Amino acid sequence: MYWVIPRHLAGDDGVLAERIGDTLTGLGWRMWPTARHTLLYMSPDGLRGAEWILAAHPFELGGLPVAWQLSARTHAASAMTEWNAYFTGGVPYEALADLLVAIDAREAPDVGFRGHGKVLDALGARGWIRDVDRPTTTATDPGLASSVSLEMLPPLIQDADPRPDLMGWQAWAEPVLGAPYLWKQLHGHGPVRALRAGPLSAARSSCCSSRTPRSWTSTSTTMPRTT
Repeated sequence: MYWVIPRHLAGDDGVLAERIGDTLTGLGWRMWPTARHTLLYMSPDGLRGAEWILAAHPFELGGLPVAWQLSARTHAASAMTEWNAYFTGGVPYEALADLLVAIDAREAPDVGFRGHGKVLDALGARGWIRDVDRPTTTATDPGLASSVSLEMLPPLIQDADPRPDLMGWQAWAEPVLGAPYLWKQLHGHGPVRALRAGPLSAARSSCCSSRTPRSWTSTSTTMPRTT
């Protein structure tokens, strides 16, 4: 086992489904398989959901298949979700786990949707640099390897707001300009602003992440584990 830094280049170690499943089980969420060969998790109050959808391969973000979809409802019996967030494979599972713990801890997970400017304010407080040409919608981490931007939502992304041409936050890791993305995440029009900024900064954490040799990348720094 090795320690990898920075986290946003560490990958998911090939165990994104298992680690997040363990996190949700530990939070008391129920799980059952679906007819689409996905794994659906639901919080005890029925207001929060997470679904491992990689096997169904519903769509891609930045050329990468979406692996997890998170959602929240106003009422447990509601068929329509208030907001959704999507994560491709390769995203550090620590960042996704942090987001799920934060969602689980909220008394009302569908409340507090607005305030786009607060997202960049929160990231700026963590050292992120606003784009010169798009300072109100785009920022890059200090290492210039990951970015976040408020963009038009792509097809297939929808929630309880039926209006067309809605905006949502997208984040990605691209350590080499023009190279394939390492991972990408997209937050629909709804997610709580505090929860948007959280996983973005968590993915960019300078904390060491334990990984097996198969997850090494040429852009990450690895250090043998010490005891």
